[in-house]
Amino acid sequence: MKYLLTMLLICSLLNCANDTKQETISQNTSQEVIQEDSKFNLAIYDYDGLEPLINKNDNRVHVVNFWATWCKPCVKELPYFEEVRAAYPEEELEVLLVSLDFPTQYESKLKPFIADFNLKSEVVALDDPDMNSWIPKISEKWSGSIPATIIYNKDKRVFYERSFSKEELKEEIQNFF
Repeated sequence: MKYLLTMLLICSLLNCANDTKQETISQNTSQEVIQEDSKFNLAIYDYDGLEPLINKNDNRVHVVNFWATWCKPCVKELPYFEEVRAAYPEEELEVLLVSLDFPTQYESKLKPFIADFNLKSEVVALDDPDMNSWIPKISEKWSGSIPATIIYNKDKRVFYERSFSKEELKEEIQNFF
């Protein structure tokens, strides 16, 4: 809970939030729920379900970005992730966008956002209210604020708790090839 409060406080201070309305995180902790009632499926994971997706051991470079539609710096950098995804063959680079949006807003905000921005990268939602448990598993350095990104390959893994410019993201990814 303290990570959620920290994340909300930091985003408020950085003017990330476009919506001051408080939302309650759902207690749904099923490993995967597929929403079938829209143009696309949105996989929703708890941490145990997400963990294999952020720890792959193959020959690709993996970029995992933690973001939310209410976080202005997150939304600003999303096109950069889409550009780098498009610049590399799928066999070389994989981009995973992990939404931390509130579960009550998946239908009203997250799914329309994905459609409106025509996101081509894989987008999943993380719905696991036990942030005190899963945040340090992602990185012991992570305070819980977003945007946050992991870039890794089978030999190297780096966690970034910051936003990127297009040039910075390209440069960081290039370090993994």
